[in-house]
Amino acid sequence: MAERITGKTQLIGLIATPISHSLSPTMHNEAFAKLGLDYVYLAFDCGIEQLEDVVKGFRALNLRGFNVSMPNKTVIHKYLDKLSPAAELAGAVNTVVNDNGVLTGHITDGVGYMRSLKEEGVDIIGKKMTLIGAGGAATAICIQAALDGVKEISIFNRKDDFYKRAEKTVRDINEKTGCRAQLFDLADTERLRAEIADSVILTDATSVGMKPLEDLCNIPDPSMLRPDLVVSDVVYIPKKTKLLEMAEKQGCKIINGLGMMLWQGAKAFELWTGQEMPVDYVKEILF
Repeated sequence: MAERITGKTQLIGLIATPISHSLSPTMHNEAFAKLGLDYVYLAFDCGIEQLEDVVKGFRALNLRGFNVSMPNKTVIHKYLDKLSPAAELAGAVNTVVNDNGVLTGHITDGVGYMRSLKEEGVDIIGKKMTLIGAGGAATAICIQAALDGVKEISIFNRKDDFYKRAEKTVRDINEKTGCRAQLFDLADTERLRAEIADSVILTDATSVGMKPLEDLCNIPDPSMLRPDLVVSDVVYIPKKTKLLEMAEKQGCKIINGLGMMLWQGAKAFELWTGQEMPVDYVKEILF
């Protein structure tokens, strides 16, 4: 890494908290090196309180761009100049591109999620999914799933600040796509059981299962999971969350967040560099 950094090297960042576990720096730096691109990718621990100052600093330092992860995805739009249509619809940003001082927010999580299912041989087009969460990743996933042709989505979330946001997401999906979306309180375990029962996939798009919540699980009863159900989690460290361990014991096909992380990163890489990420090479390193 050191010998390829020059006085012209462009910086790309990642802002989130916690952040030290992230595989994104490895993924992007290896891809830059493989293609001989003069970029370097660094992670910065940043929460909502520091977000405005950090974005101002990135703008002043003329970073080429940066990724955004939890908890910043749904608030960073306030400090940007423009949003892509997908980011505007999702109300979340995970990738920012700096074009001559103009910061544009994009969302690649949904594209990454759908591609990760395809790579695993899972087809949910025309079918029903149950999704837990209403944050940036969850919103991007259900918006993209609806746009791609998923027939029905049941969204579950706690009655917190994100619940009203989920109400808007449901309205947008029902009004602007051919998908039928519904929203339920995650505390309603019987409804959760019923919706999972006629879904082909259950996806947890929250941070539950990741440090410091690695001992928690949003599914209270293993009997909610049946062997022909696909269970996915956006968390990729640990590779098997409590949910995925539970699902595996029930005979379900399980998918962790590594594939989604890879493919959302590939799209961000293309936005910054104009080139395709060498995905097969990166897979060998990450997987």
